[in-house]
Amino acid sequence: MASYSPKQNVLKIPGITAGLIKSLRPKQWTKNLIVYFALFFTINETWNASDMSDLIDMFIKASVTFLLFCVLSSGIYIINDLFDAESDRHHPIKKMRPIASGKLPIFIAWPVSIIMIFIGISMSFYLNHSLMFVSVIYVLSSILYSSIFRHVFILDVMLISTGFILRAVAGAVVLSVPISPWLYACTGLGALLIALCKRKSELLNSANINFVQRKTLSQYKTSLLDMFISIVAPSTLITYTLYTFTSPNLPSNHAMILTVPIVIYGLFRYLYLVHVRHEGENPEDILVSDVPLMLSILFWLIISTLILIMFRSNIQI
Repeated sequence: MASYSPKQNVLKIPGITAGLIKSLRPKQWTKNLIVYFALFFTINETWNASDMSDLIDMFIKASVTFLLFCVLSSGIYIINDLFDAESDRHHPIKKMRPIASGKLPIFIAWPVSIIMIFIGISMSFYLNHSLMFVSVIYVLSSILYSSIFRHVFILDVMLISTGFILRAVAGAVVLSVPISPWLYACTGLGALLIALCKRKSELLNSANINFVQRKTLSQYKTSLLDMFISIVAPSTLITYTLYTFTSPNLPSNHAMILTVPIVIYGLFRYLYLVHVRHEGENPEDILVSDVPLMLSILFWLIISTLILIMFRSNIQI
């Protein structure tokens, strides 16, 4: 029988801690920035750029919501890795994930994920009962995805899209502001596009072992995904374009349509990164590494902010 040495466990603690931090996927917290959409699009509606008192209060609420979704999503990521551990071991990159590689023990991963979800929902209850309702739906839909719908062809990408819409809804309910349905449509379609591009990159990168790495990949074909993307991409652009000049809460002079060329460039750039560079498997990396795409997002934010401040009147929806 091998002798027990306390030092052996002590030496594992830094590795477990590092594995836990990696499993939280802090890179993917950028997805939760969607909760700020409601704050951004209510410039000169529920708060005025010349009066920072309302903005500070709303910004704090939105930021706390961002944090709680980071906590919730990280808890979900751990659960997702627990469900995916076996298939991840067949993936050339994902096999290095802490749970799949054994660096993060299962008996630690489960309690941490449950505690994080409990903390996130508790935070939402403290902020707003409606926000708690949205948070619970987000958690349930995410768990359903991890346990069931990730194996269901087409519904898997649709449920991913739903998660992004719920983030946008959370940002609105915590501020008690109405948001145009067009914005939810743009968010959902954009998220669906990213999910489809992710599946295509997974299919290309997995090569002949796609049926082992993710069951639904055996049903997806590159030509079929290209067809889906060719439907969703223009739908996203058309929806955003219609939003810029039909939404009743945007400037009546339709100045927001000036942002459409920026969206077109950003969309084309993303499709280039997916189809030519095959970088769609990790969209969170693209958003923080591709300079042209980051600049297009920055220009969109600047121009949209100027338009909303200069031309939007204080109307009621």
